[in-house]
Amino acid sequence: ITSVADFIGSRYGKNNKVAAVAAIIAVVGTIPYIALQLKAISGSVDTLTVEFSNGFPSGNSPFGDITFFVAVILAVFTILFGTRHADATEHQHGLMLSVATESVIKLLAFMAVGVFVTWFMFDGVGDLINKASANPNVMNIVNAGFDANNFLILTVLSLMVFLLLPREFHVAVVENNTDEELNRARWLFPLYLVAINLFVIPIAVAGALRFGIAADADEYVLLLPILEEQRALGLLAYIGGLSAGTAMVIVAAVALAIMISNDLVLPLILRSRATKGRSDPENMERRILNIRRMSIIAVLALAFA
Repeated sequence: ITSVADFIGSRYGKNNKVAAVAAIIAVVGTIPYIALQLKAISGSVDTLTVEFSNGFPSGNSPFGDITFFVAVILAVFTILFGTRHADATEHQHGLMLSVATESVIKLLAFMAVGVFVTWFMFDGVGDLINKASANPNVMNIVNAGFDANNFLILTVLSLMVFLLLPREFHVAVVENNTDEELNRARWLFPLYLVAINLFVIPIAVAGALRFGIAADADEYVLLLPILEEQRALGLLAYIGGLSAGTAMVIVAAVALAIMISNDLVLPLILRSRATKGRSDPENMERRILNIRRMSIIAVLALAFA
């Protein structure tokens, strides 16, 4: 099994047409997701440049469009680390090491900002609750109540995509080495989710107290340390967000490139060879790698567009 499209096709008698449809759906559905990550990365770069140097307004970098350079760098990195082997079941240890590293950096950065906001900006959780209770902006959010329908929809969607998104499937199935890794992930991954969510509410409340509706909530983690003149912590928060966004894009691009190559392009090439009556063996390793590399460039170009 080389991708979620390959898996679905194999469940229908190794039907290539089913796999091709699954691959097309995955590509169409994932490109807007990659676009959001590119936007988030470039937006955080703009925020940092404005806050650190007051040099230029957001979106008007003297280097041109930041998002374009982000897309180019990610394409180069993905090609270097994600297309070393033509065999899609060959493990990409460098790629997985980079994903593991970004996960640790992201967790440390988020928890560092959470600790700073809770116990340095405010005098602990109690002080944060007292000030939030007296703030109309926060109380308006609280008084809006619990949206059960929205919660249910998001939970069901999360359950559905947990293993069916191309990048999740790639990491959990294609890159999996042993049963021991899965057994470790069963307790380590939920523990990671608990840890990285510990300070979500304190940071959200602190952002609402300090900025009201003047700032985007997505930027609270970056803006709160900078507001308090903690530029090193702000830079750490930026690196954490950058590493998270880049890892998502890289793994998604690799997974889509494998699908495009194995389920869309290669079947057409093989069918063309059969139509021409060619049955001589051909070493297609170089061609497969080039197809995947071009697919990565195409996916990131479409996401940028």
